[in-house]
Formats: sequence, C-alpha cells, structure tokens
Amino acid sequence: MSDEIGEKLVQALKMPDESASQESFARAMELTKAYASSGSATHFSAVARLFYDLFEMFETGKDPRQ
Repeated sequence: MSDEIGEKLVQALKMPDESASQESFARAMELTKAYASSGSATHFSAVARLFYDLFEMFETGKDPRQ
C-alpha cells in the first residue's frame, strides 16, 4: 500500500492536471504549511513525514498511524 501512495504522490507532482490525487495533495500541503509556520516543528523530517501521512490519510480515508 505504501508504494501505491508514493506513486500517487509522484504522479500528483509530475502531472498535476491529470492526477486524481490533486485535491489530497493540496489539502496535505495546506495543513503542512500551517504546521511548519507555527513553530511547533522541531526537526525538518517531522514536516516531511507529516505531509506524507496527511496525503496518505486524504487518499485512503484511514489513519496511517494505525
């Protein structure tokens, strides 16, 4: 499943007009920007991980932490 999410993310970046995942990408980006600008992020890898988890959550509708 993780490979499939990664492929959808790459497709959303390479072909934004043709990707069915564009809405998930935009929503994850918006929330990640808010988190990064809040000052709560203690390490840059936390921001990247949050974005990926949010994108996965919006794509699958499930909590990726479970």
